[in-house]
Amino acid sequence: MRETSVSVGKYGEDKANEYLKSLDYKVIARNFRRPGGEIDIIALDKDILVFIEVKTLPSGNIETLGYELNLRKQKRIIETSKRFLEMNRQYNDSIIRFDVLVIDMPGFPSVYHIKDAFSELV
Repeated sequence: MRETSVSVGKYGEDKANEYLKSLDYKVIARNFRRPGGEIDIIALDKDILVFIEVKTLPSGNIETLGYELNLRKQKRIIETSKRFLEMNRQYNDSIIRFDVLVIDMPGFPSVYHIKDAFSELV
């Protein structure tokens, strides 16, 4: 039976969540949705608020990743992060960062962590 993109995505997000916990990140939200966007995981890395996009790419490559995280997608994530901050003012003075966790991409570690990813992909 062929896995659906939803089940693959959930598997990847669960694996990413466990990875983040192993690094002592404090996960404060998963699948934060607002009209126009979603953020897979929001976590604290010590005093840094991290908005995390999870990409599960078992048959992908670096070009696939670049396509999946184009400027339009990055802007949607940034706009959604602003909505999160509007709703959670206790984090307004936080340093923020946008990371990407790539799950199961051939030729890379099972969890490939790109910190400050948007500056890396632009």
